This record gives sequence, C-alpha cells and structure tokens, in this order.
Amino acid sequence: MHRDVATSKCVIVVNSALPTGLILNAASVTSLTLGQQVPELIGTDVKDADGGVHLGITFIPVPILQSTAEDLSRIHREAGSDPDVVVVGFSDLAQSSRTYEEYGERMATTPAQELTYAAVGIFGPKKLVNRLTGSLPLVR
Repeated sequence: MHRDVATSKCVIVVNSALPTGLILNAASVTSLTLGQQVPELIGTDVKDADGGVHLGITFIPVPILQSTAEDLSRIHREAGSDPDVVVVGFSDLAQSSRTYEEYGERMATTPAQELTYAAVGIFGPKKLVNRLTGSLPLVR
C-alpha cells in the first residue's frame, strides 16, 4: 500500500446534485474515515506561543471536488481496483440510514452495482488521483 504523503494526493469528490447540507455531511463523514484509514495524513499536535495545544491537522490539502452520481460510481470502481489507493465510498444508502445497524443491514442486501454515492474519498499516488479526478471542479 502506498503511504508516502509527500508523493500522494487526497481528494473528496461529492455529488453536486445533492443539497448543500447533504454535501457537507458527505464530505465530513468521508474525511473522518480517510483520517482513520490513513493516519499518516495527520500531523502531530502543535503548540501556540502561549503553550496551548492544537491537535494535528492534515499534512496535505484535501480539495473537495464535485461531480455527477454516475461519475462518482466510475471513480469509486476505478480507484478501488488499484491496491495503492485508499477509497472511501459514502453511499446514499449510508447517508439515509438512521443507525449504523440499519446501514449494515441495508448494505447486506444491496448489490454493489446498485449503490450510488454521495461522496468518494481517495488517497493515493498523485498521478493516479489526478488521472481520476484532475478535470473535476472544486465545490464553490
């Protein structure tokens, strides 16, 4: 697994058709999971001039890009086929579940090809991530 942050890129791609609140939710959930799956992304705690501690943040920028639901499915599929890439898919099914238990039960009965994504997070080699997402615009 590719884990060199200096030669990597991390992006989150959201479904631009969603309302703003759901886009923000999808990006934040995806970000949390990327941070958990790729702890190398997060720096150590730092102190300010008064000695106050500030928890570590990401070493590299994490742009939030926008695309269509169809494109998100393709990006998820293509990124997931590369062993050097960490892919977090946050599905509409997950976003609409009220509990984690409900999410797990619904996922167990839903074929992968029927999933649509609210967001997809990707961490991997810059060249590959750019190939998959380089033409996508930032969320504005």
